[in-house]
Amino acid sequence: MEPRHASATAPGLAAVAGLLADRTRAGFCLALLDGRAWTAGELTRHMGVAASTATGHLNGLVAAGLLAEERQGRHRYVRLRDHHVAELIEHLASLAPEPPRPPRSLSAASRQGALAHARTCYDHLAGTLGVAITDAMSARGLIDSDHGPALTPEGAAWLGGLGVTLPTAGRRPAVRLCLDWTERRPHLAGAAGAALCGRALDAGWVTRIGSGRAVAVTAAGREVFRDRLGLPADALTAPGR
Repeated sequence: MEPRHASATAPGLAAVAGLLADRTRAGFCLALLDGRAWTAGELTRHMGVAASTATGHLNGLVAAGLLAEERQGRHRYVRLRDHHVAELIEHLASLAPEPPRPPRSLSAASRQGALAHARTCYDHLAGTLGVAITDAMSARGLIDSDHGPALTPEGAAWLGGLGVTLPTAGRRPAVRLCLDWTERRPHLAGAAGAALCGRALDAGWVTRIGSGRAVAVTAAGREVFRDRLGLPADALTAPGR
C-alpha cells in the first residue's frame, strides 16, 4: 500500500478497530458468528446490558458496515454483513492475548467445552472437529496447501461423494484456511467449508446445541467422519459427553 493511500485509510481503520475494542460490541459480533440473524432483544439479554445501550452499540456496528439489519414487523434483526466480516472477527479472536477465564460452574464449563470442541464459525465448522476435518483432508490429499490452499480434484470428488454441492462460480474462494481461535490452528473455510457445514447440518451429521454456536456430532455423523476421513473418537465427541 502506498504511503499516501495508507494515510488516507488509517482513520477508517482506526474507527473500525475502535468499534471492536468495546466488550459489548465485541460480544455481539462473537455471538453472531453462528451465522444466524439475532433480534436486538436477544443480543441485549445475551450480553446483559440495557436495551438503550444495546441499541446504540448496534447502530454503530450497522453504520460501520460490520452488521446488516433486517426488519420484520416490529422486530429488528441483525447479522454479520458477510463472510469477510466473520473471518475478521474470528481472526481477531484468535489473537486474544489471554485465555478465557475459567468457568465458575459445571454448566458453564460444559458449555465452554462444547463450544471449543465443535461449533459453527459463521457458515463453516470450527473447533476441534473443524481442525480435525481439515487436517484429515490435507493428509489425504484432498486439500493442496502448497499451491493455494486449493481443493484437489480428489477433494472435489470426495465432497461430491458426500452429497456436498459446490457453487459453480462466485467471488468467494473455494478454499480458505481460517485460524481457529480455540485451537490456534487452521480450519476449512471458503465455499467448500460452507458447503460441507451446510451438508452436515442438513444431513443431521451435526446438530446445534441450544441456541448458540456449539454443535454436537450425531451417531450418523460419527460414522461418516470416521469412515470417510478416519477421524479419531476424541475429535468426534466433546469431553464429558
